[in-house]
Amino acid sequence: MTAEAMEASPRQGVTAAGGDSLRIALLTYKGNPFCGGQGVYVRHLSRELARLGHSVEVIGSQPYPVLDKGEDLEGLTLTEIASLDLYRSPDPFRTPKRDEYRDWIDGLEVATMWTGGFPEPLTFSLRARRMLAARRGDFDVVHDNQTLGYGLLGGPRAIGAPLVTTIHHPITVDRQLELDAAADWKRRASVRRWYAFTRMQKRVARRMPSVLTVSGTSRQEIVEHLGVREDRIRVVHIGADTDLWSPGPAVAEVPGRIVTTSSADVPLKGLIHLIEALAKLRTENPDAHLVVVGKRAEDGPVAAAIERYGLDGAVEFVKGITDAELVDLVRSAQVSCVPSLYEGFSLPAAEAMATGTALVATTGGAIPEVAGADGETCLAVPPGDAGALAAALGRVLGDADLRARLGAAGRQRVLERFTWARAAQGTAELYREAVAARSAGVRR
Repeated sequence: MTAEAMEASPRQGVTAAGGDSLRIALLTYKGNPFCGGQGVYVRHLSRELARLGHSVEVIGSQPYPVLDKGEDLEGLTLTEIASLDLYRSPDPFRTPKRDEYRDWIDGLEVATMWTGGFPEPLTFSLRARRMLAARRGDFDVVHDNQTLGYGLLGGPRAIGAPLVTTIHHPITVDRQLELDAAADWKRRASVRRWYAFTRMQKRVARRMPSVLTVSGTSRQEIVEHLGVREDRIRVVHIGADTDLWSPGPAVAEVPGRIVTTSSADVPLKGLIHLIEALAKLRTENPDAHLVVVGKRAEDGPVAAAIERYGLDGAVEFVKGITDAELVDLVRSAQVSCVPSLYEGFSLPAAEAMATGTALVATTGGAIPEVAGADGETCLAVPPGDAGALAAALGRVLGDADLRARLGAAGRQRVLERFTWARAAQGTAELYREAVAARSAGVRR
């Protein structure tokens, strides 16, 4: 079949108009569902799309996505596009051996890393374009999970299907927060080089015909930071797996336990402020202690703060635990905390609320959209304010009635607004609009 014939393939038009199942390619350049929001998004969205009857092929690079399995998920598959995996543990920033190089894209990946840049969004997009071009006609829609690489430009003629792009939030926000926290000009130069890929993402985002994002806050920032037209952006809230993340009365509450999720020691996540708050809190509540779901950095500002405040015995880092263990950990806490300076949505907030655990969260970015009103479904504090964080945590730890009230109201809010089933339904609607627009020859 010629490219022109596939452009006018009647099956794609019928799929959109008739509401039948869609053949979806879901792209993700990083897919680890246990560390970082993008992997969590792909895992849960792909599962719920498959449960709606769609055929979903997740196409990802290292760390590869981990997909759910079950009799109702036969239409969900994984295709791996191997990178050189330059940031893998335990040898990040490694230099590949000569026989590992396969083509010019591999050379570009290494060269970018050697010069201090982050190559994965660009190189994954180039590899994905090559695969999609070779499989033209296999998919009704391609869904990019914030790769925003040059390889995805060119429209359906280049990748064989209409494109929908998720932008969780502009990475330029992360870049600015790291620049603001940089200690000297050398660090600022390093940050600028690492985030050089955001220039590409800004150029590509402006040319995307259909953009999906997870909150109203992110929508506005995509308009302001990336220059995307507002009429091209649709908000589809994500949420929690409310069957998994649910109250567990059999799990004993541990006095003084605070739980937070922090996948990286970066200013954006605000962990340093939570460490400072814990130090203040323990002067009045010696039982207060923190469990961080994430990898402990051996050095950096968080490690230095733990040492400075003598908190080695009061801060524990856990990683590599199962979903069930993670849920039980949150259930065991008297309070869950989201100390981030900014979030495009905040899955940890939604998941903690779904378990009925009381939440203390900042008002950074879209967190209030998820957590709700201060005093009703959470206690809210300004981002970066360790004193306010300590006061709110102390208030929740010391008041069992407040914990119960916030926890119950928080779960109800998630059930009503933030579930993956709702997210899949809204996303599928956007797919059909994109396919229908292509069939009608609409240019946006």
